[in-house]
Amino acid sequence: MKKRTHFSKMKILLLLIFAPAILLAQETITGKVVVESTGEGAPFMNIIEEGTNNGTSSDIDGAFSITVSSLPVNLRVSALGFTEKVVNVTTAGDITITVSESSESLEEVVVTGLATSVKRSNAANAVASISSEELVGITPPQTLDGALAGKFTGALVSSNSGAPGGGLSVKLRGVTSVNGNVQPLYIIDGIFLDNSAIPGGLNAASGAAAGGSASNQDNPTNRVADINPDDIENIEILKGASAAAIYGSRAAAGVIIITTKRGKQGKTKFNFSQAVGFNQAINLLGQRSYDETKIRSIFSDAARADLEVQRFNDAIAQGGLTDYEDEVYGENGINLNTNFSVSGGNEKTTFFSGISHLREDGIVKNTGYEKTSLRLNIDHRVNENIKLTLSSNYVNSVADRSFFNNQNNGGVTIGYALTSTYPWAQLFPDGNGIYPSNPYAASNPLQTRDLVRNEETNDRFILGGTANITLYKNDNSNLRAVLRGGLDTYTFGTNAFFPRVLQFQSRAGDPNGLSIQGTTRNKNINYAGFLVYDYTTKNDLNFTTQIGFTNEIFDRNTILVTARDLVAQESNVDQSSSVVTEQTRIKQEDAGFFAQEEVNFQDKLIGTIGLRGDKSSNNGDANKLYYYPKASLAVNLHNFGLWESEVFNTVKLRVAYGEAGNFAPFGSLFVPFSSNIVDGFKGIFLENTLGDANLEPERQKELEIGTDLGFLNNKINLEFSYYVKRIDDLILNAAIEPSSGFVDRWLNGGELENYGFEVGLNAKPIETESFKWNAGINFWKNTSEVKSLDIPAFNLGAFGSGFGTFRLEEGASATQIVAEIGGELLEVGNSEPDFQFTFNNNFRYKDFELSFLWHWKKGGDNVNLSLLLTDSSGTSHDYDEIDLDPAGETGNGPYRLSQLGVGAPYVDDASYLRLRELGFYYNVPVKTLKSWTKGYITDMKFGFSGRNLVNIFDYNSYDPEVSNFGTNGISSGVEVSPFPSSKRYMFHLSVGF
Repeated sequence: MKKRTHFSKMKILLLLIFAPAILLAQETITGKVVVESTGEGAPFMNIIEEGTNNGTSSDIDGAFSITVSSLPVNLRVSALGFTEKVVNVTTAGDITITVSESSESLEEVVVTGLATSVKRSNAANAVASISSEELVGITPPQTLDGALAGKFTGALVSSNSGAPGGGLSVKLRGVTSVNGNVQPLYIIDGIFLDNSAIPGGLNAASGAAAGGSASNQDNPTNRVADINPDDIENIEILKGASAAAIYGSRAAAGVIIITTKRGKQGKTKFNFSQAVGFNQAINLLGQRSYDETKIRSIFSDAARADLEVQRFNDAIAQGGLTDYEDEVYGENGINLNTNFSVSGGNEKTTFFSGISHLREDGIVKNTGYEKTSLRLNIDHRVNENIKLTLSSNYVNSVADRSFFNNQNNGGVTIGYALTSTYPWAQLFPDGNGIYPSNPYAASNPLQTRDLVRNEETNDRFILGGTANITLYKNDNSNLRAVLRGGLDTYTFGTNAFFPRVLQFQSRAGDPNGLSIQGTTRNKNINYAGFLVYDYTTKNDLNFTTQIGFTNEIFDRNTILVTARDLVAQESNVDQSSSVVTEQTRIKQEDAGFFAQEEVNFQDKLIGTIGLRGDKSSNNGDANKLYYYPKASLAVNLHNFGLWESEVFNTVKLRVAYGEAGNFAPFGSLFVPFSSNIVDGFKGIFLENTLGDANLEPERQKELEIGTDLGFLNNKINLEFSYYVKRIDDLILNAAIEPSSGFVDRWLNGGELENYGFEVGLNAKPIETESFKWNAGINFWKNTSEVKSLDIPAFNLGAFGSGFGTFRLEEGASATQIVAEIGGELLEVGNSEPDFQFTFNNNFRYKDFELSFLWHWKKGGDNVNLSLLLTDSSGTSHDYDEIDLDPAGETGNGPYRLSQLGVGAPYVDDASYLRLRELGFYYNVPVKTLKSWTKGYITDMKFGFSGRNLVNIFDYNSYDPEVSNFGTNGISSGVEVSPFPSSKRYMFHLSVGF
């Protein structure tokens, strides 16, 4: 014991003697870690003295200080998202360490489950992804859905209206329903986004469809237009059931998953961008050239012909004819798009906040769209096991869309009236502001343009939150819980005013003034909770198991008030002699579960199997679960080490199967009631449609096979997919025997099939320090067929078989167009394109950048009833040209009219080639900015962009992208005097500081 005590005392003594020498031998290294790509400081990097536990981390600016025992020394620098680097340091003092972002961390991931994702290189589905740069980097889009056009394979994105504020239809891999929903489900940051297009009751003025609020020809805005594209970081498109099965009963039309921008650790960054530009009509047709002979050929009555010839001569004598098309559609609408954002944070909390303001004037006076959007996204790490995220967005928008589209053969809407208005008409107001009546139509289009208001207003709040909680973790496994909730609520108002002074309001039997006011309150709430377990074996076999529940509540209440016979110029609904009130309430609650197992063997074999179970109050049996399975397998042959090739770098084979559903239209399960008054007594009566309580949801089943190939160090990548998807239990609204007391009924009555293929090629032909060229080609084709039909074939959509109409018929295409020719119904066209092709390029030379996107749609027909109207009135721009008559004798207008019942002259090829996007920018060099601004401005870019600048088509109207019936499933591509589409020119400035 004494010896041990003596020895311990000796150690203490030696330590005291040599401690100063030991301390003197230590060296302090200071410096900064910077990111190679940006030159900015890299915060929170780990700096460890190799072989020891001695270490530190960089601060928010990338600065660090570490004391080591001796020099030279190796410092190991690492952090999530960066390639680990070892630096040899030989002298003390300041050093700079440059780190690069990890290619593995940058590799794109895609959704595979409701709480998981997978590297794209391991995905078994052709999930399209669109980055922020692809979405808005070339030119700012009018709306989010409009930005998708031509960006990925498998979609038909078409404009329903050129009016400011949008109005688009997005169809993924063909037609997926006849009477059900055909638009994708939108999910933003885990929140179920409402994309309704709510009509404003304009049918009371137009008579285009029975029942004001029931009208589907009111040209409303899609609510996805509320989302600011500049807030978006990434979009994933689940095009078919093999990928979208994870969303079960709402996924038959596909799913579009939107992820918004979030803050990053580091210095607070500010960004300001301003775009200024203008719109122009894409394709004004011009007017027919008239003379006395032509005028007399229009008016068969001699006295009337004499009168019109006199009016014609008077107009010329008083200054000339008026081009009313240019007068109405010739405005250069001004566009302003302003965005400001700030982001940053530390290791605990990061944030992104942005404000945007968009103003767009239409190509028609008194039309426009204005939107203000506020966003705040916050991420907070409570500790190493709990991470919370918050996404919030407030949107206020106002749109005035004027009065266009179909009218019940009376010439009331602006476009409809123009089709029969001649250039010698005198329609301008006098000095007192009094408009003359139009003798050629039921309305004066200038009066309608100037006095009618069709306003939409919207206040919207979107809020979502997620909690990621690590419950257990060790070296080869972990268990985490994912809790998610979302709210999408808005108050949407419509206000249409038709003053009694209007020509078509003041006649006997007309409404004598209309004020139509609607209010919709919508609230979507969704909850979800999941457990996710990851386990990796010693031989790198990884299992990811997830199971959880979902719950969604959808509640909408629309009240539409139509007041007729207004007092003077009053617009209040109580200043009228007749008020009709309609209320539409839609409430639905869905609940279910989701379970999935993913197995990954060394990134060689990746298999997934999953099951979604859903029940809904919109089913006949609200407690019945409908099951939607999915399974997939991806085989990365290049990871098996079977060959070494400088040509082939990636060879992946994949196959996937999945099922998804589509709910029956709300109210189709039962017979609706309506109120009525008979002899002063109020009562209710059954409507004419028979519901079916046993109606099953439509079920889509899709098989997809494909391959992904990479060549020359993945400078060239090729993706090929082939799919077959079948829709069973097709929901139809069919005629019923009159003896039943009903006119039609709901039933499950058929099967529909879509099949097609998609090819995507991306390449980097040139990649040097000063010049880079990225190119991409997409090609896709879809074909549909009605495999079975339990009821007789029937026509739907359009306006009669004499002009061309859609027809559902067993064994035929679901999108066929038929016409009555020689007493028979014959197929004369098809709205489905033969194929679509896009070609995009991005060139970067030093600090200059040029990007463009060409889009070619081959085939696909429209029913062009605008042309029928102008031919019938003798106003068609090509009426006298002789291009169509084989005999070379009859003008185009008379010849087309002569072919009714003989051919299909108004079924028009809607092919086009258009320059969708063009952008040219200059990025001010960083060194120049540092010199100019002393580092206060970190980046600056300015340039020019355009959308739809070049449009090549033979379609005989303003734009082949058109649909009178909005987002209808089958009968899209019908044109009746629409609001023309426009091209956009924009100038840009973007500054970061």
